[in-house]
Amino acid sequence: MVDRIGTGTPSTSLARAAIEAALKRQAEATRSMGEIAQPGATRTEGPDFTRSLAETVKTVDTEVRKADALVEQVVAGQVNDFSEVAAQLKQSELSLRFALEVRNKFIDAYREVMRMGV
Repeated sequence: MVDRIGTGTPSTSLARAAIEAALKRQAEATRSMGEIAQPGATRTEGPDFTRSLAETVKTVDTEVRKADALVEQVVAGQVNDFSEVAAQLKQSELSLRFALEVRNKFIDAYREVMRMGV
């Protein structure tokens, strides 16, 4: 699927690189979740859930702040490459949407646990 993306202009190659990076992160996350979910498996190394969640929130915040700063630079006339601006804004939007979806899943899981009878 990714092979058909990014064979032309620099902006499409940027999109291809972003998609490949996202797929790589997803594969790593899936692999690490598979290691945790196996019976009898214990984690002896790596960050804990709270630290990982905090780092992810900081990353999303940083991306949103960079997008805001980029918009200010466009208004000030300091940016010449609008494809870079569009790519950064899209990356920021995707990160924020992903964070909101994760939050929604946490809320749904919390509500489900609260409905359980003990």
